[in-house]
Amino acid sequence: MTLDRTMVVTPYPHRWPALVALLLGEAMNLLDATVVQVAAPAIHADLGGPVSLVQWFGAAYTLPFAVLLLTGGRLGDIAGRRRMFVLGVTAFAVASTACALAPSAGLLIGFRAVQGAAAALIVPQTIGLIKAMFDGEETAKALGSIGPVMGLAAVCGPVVGGVLTHADLFGSSWRAAFLVNVPVAAVVLALAPKLREDRAPHRPALDWPGTALAALGTGLVVQPLIGTDLGHPTPRDGVLPLAGLLVLAGFAVQQRRSARPLLEPSLFARRGFPAALVTSTAFFAVTNGLSMVVVLQLQLGAHTGVLTAGLSLLPWSAGLAAASWLAGSRLVRRYGRRLMPYGLAVLLAGLLAAVGAYATATPGRYPTALLPALALVGVGTGLFTPAFFTLALRPLRPQEIGSAAGLLNAVQQLGATLGVALLGSVYLTGTDLDAARTACWTATALVGVAWAASGRVGAAAS
Repeated sequence: MTLDRTMVVTPYPHRWPALVALLLGEAMNLLDATVVQVAAPAIHADLGGPVSLVQWFGAAYTLPFAVLLLTGGRLGDIAGRRRMFVLGVTAFAVASTACALAPSAGLLIGFRAVQGAAAALIVPQTIGLIKAMFDGEETAKALGSIGPVMGLAAVCGPVVGGVLTHADLFGSSWRAAFLVNVPVAAVVLALAPKLREDRAPHRPALDWPGTALAALGTGLVVQPLIGTDLGHPTPRDGVLPLAGLLVLAGFAVQQRRSARPLLEPSLFARRGFPAALVTSTAFFAVTNGLSMVVVLQLQLGAHTGVLTAGLSLLPWSAGLAAASWLAGSRLVRRYGRRLMPYGLAVLLAGLLAAVGAYATATPGRYPTALLPALALVGVGTGLFTPAFFTLALRPLRPQEIGSAAGLLNAVQQLGATLGVALLGSVYLTGTDLDAARTACWTATALVGVAWAASGRVGAAAS
């Protein structure tokens, strides 16, 4: 019996260098979402302006990023995912250079908004391009690498911002935190020709009414959370999210009636995908909110410098990197959906250890016992994310990829914003160590939400 050579599938030869380009693009964008957390005081001291502008150094990036993710995913379906990825990386590099050279706070905020819009073009393309270049078990391994990269980038943001600001390379101070994007973008663009072009099999049209409703609703929900003075909410901060939820409800009705919906309706027919959205929201609220509380407590309570605050997150980063590599290379295949609750259990143990560290710390002194607790948090995060993203994305069909990628990334950003607002507010409205403990207890409740929802994700993927 002869082998029918027409049935042999030749693996895409450039898939691994292309994966490096995609992951670097993801990391560059998500790193920039948190890189100004510890650099913001130095930026304000240099550029001046009202203190209220400080919160917008981060918010100006996060808001357009969150609002435009759905549109970025759909544009990849329509015009080609590699094309949108390259366009986004190019715009991101130019905007990063402009941020580094900004002579005033107002211009910096404007350039940060351009960065956020460019990021919304880049991030949603990753899933579709991976599925276009990988087959079989390699697809699961490649998809499983997304979560650890996202988590590591989010945690490393304050570290990178603190190290570069403290180093003051060539007198650049905080500007180096933006200039570092330029060589990374150059590497990504050099590898971009290795990417295989991909788009939806049936080219959809862009749903302009749906796009407008999604952008408006998301903006109304997210803006008060990232644009308010944490710890001092106003009535407006409650009214705008409520209005945003009503607009998003109108968006849901419009999508059901639209002949060319922005989101594929079949996504919500899958019982696992809505649960994946809840899981992602709760999980990234914990990781992003907790990292902010740690940085705030170290600088405001323990009176450490920017470098010490940033480097204190290194045990978290190291634990996440080691655990995610082990999970992606071996444990996901061996344990499957069971790895998600294992990872969340380790994360919960880290949070409880952090409660203990803050309970035994001396006011005004560095809480040394916090470091092993953060290492446990990193290990739990690294075990959970490869399994979660592999199982959440496994059932997707080609026509669902753009919508799913944009929506998953949008709720991740929403979760991160909720976590920063909620846990940051809990800390800032309390008394240093007591408030830090309360924030950790709040995070344990969010882990419980992620635990319950992730069970449905695993069951649907089985």
